[in-house]
Amino acid sequence: MDLMASSAKADPLAFRLAHLKNPRMRKVLEEAARSFGWDEFPRKLGRGKESPASITWARTWPRRQRSRSIRKKATFQVRRLVCAQDMGQVINPEGARMQIEGCLMMGLGYALSEEIHFQGGEIRDKNFDTYRIPRFSWMPKIEAVLVENQGLPPQGGGEPAITCMGAVLANAVYDATRVRLFELPLTPERIQKAMTRSPQKN
Repeated sequence: MDLMASSAKADPLAFRLAHLKNPRMRKVLEEAARSFGWDEFPRKLGRGKESPASITWARTWPRRQRSRSIRKKATFQVRRLVCAQDMGQVINPEGARMQIEGCLMMGLGYALSEEIHFQGGEIRDKNFDTYRIPRFSWMPKIEAVLVENQGLPPQGGGEPAITCMGAVLANAVYDATRVRLFELPLTPERIQKAMTRSPQKN
């Protein structure tokens, strides 16, 4: 969807809303954009916001927004993460938010650092000294927004937020560098390699 919006030279959020008829999904996207401050996000060289992404998972609809900084030598940091999620009636709001936050933390790991290497058919990464999981020290500010929907019974909330983390982070990298990445994790080395190969000025 982000690729199509880019080809159409359209705002990614506006492009999605223009092609979206489901009122429930529209509400989730709009609430996420409002909470994030999509229209007010300051544009700077090397700084990007994630283009919108949304999914349907067990009838629960999450939506994420991220801001990301890309620095010299393709080092980067996710500074803020907003996820709006419609899971029907929410029985335990605090528990629901904790589930969303946990999913986002896990998603940051698989999208940014967790990678298994093989050599001669054997797994080389057998401990956490080489298999890098998320650390509290590089966690961004996380905001979990529960979209009210009292007309629907409680739905799943334990996994939806993690599912499209890779895509939304890759969209943020593109917004900051104009370089597309299609392989996870989005390591600084992969970003640097893509930027070096790209004919576009970043």
